[in-house]
Amino acid sequence: MQPCPLCQSHSADTFHQDKRRVYFRCQECALVFADPEALLAPDDEKAVYDKHENNPDDPGYRRFLGRLADPLVERLGTSSCSGLDFGSGPGPTLSVMLAEMGYNMAIYDPYFAHDPAVLDRQYDFVTCTEAIEHFYTPAKEWGLLTAMVKPGGWLGFMTKLATDADAFAHWHYKNDPTHVSFFSRETFRYLAKRDGLEVEFVGNDVILLRKTQ
Repeated sequence: MQPCPLCQSHSADTFHQDKRRVYFRCQECALVFADPEALLAPDDEKAVYDKHENNPDDPGYRRFLGRLADPLVERLGTSSCSGLDFGSGPGPTLSVMLAEMGYNMAIYDPYFAHDPAVLDRQYDFVTCTEAIEHFYTPAKEWGLLTAMVKPGGWLGFMTKLATDADAFAHWHYKNDPTHVSFFSRETFRYLAKRDGLEVEFVGNDVILLRKTQ
């Protein structure tokens, strides 16, 4: 059995294998994760991210991020809230959109906005769009994200959700070499129950969690 990088249980077995790497699935939390031996070195990982062309002036990209921003703002209500966009990437955009709505925004990215000071605060909400699937040590990052949210606050994720093995075998999402941690609805429900969160799924790839404790 392979140890799970999210819940730390030793209950993960082989889920899928292709020409590039092996994937395991945890029997406890249902996380699907790439073989740790296949993870890219930091320089190689960043080289992939450097090719991303995220632009806050791109209306299509704004519409894409609006799938998270719109339902989150509905739940936040007041614009006096403070938020952090975690994994903001080379062209921070969601933080710009939310700042335009009056929210006090901070950003963090290990490669493009490495400011550890922002991780020592608490926020009314934390967003993480198309980033959680990149987490090499998801237990560490998950603990950090939940700790940064005030009681009653919100976590907002955007990520494609893993389903069954047959669908995974033909899933383009797994082919990105920087995608290494694949969450499912079952995974988020497990974490919500364990960590005192209320979870809500909005569409196919937006997950909102409210911190109740």
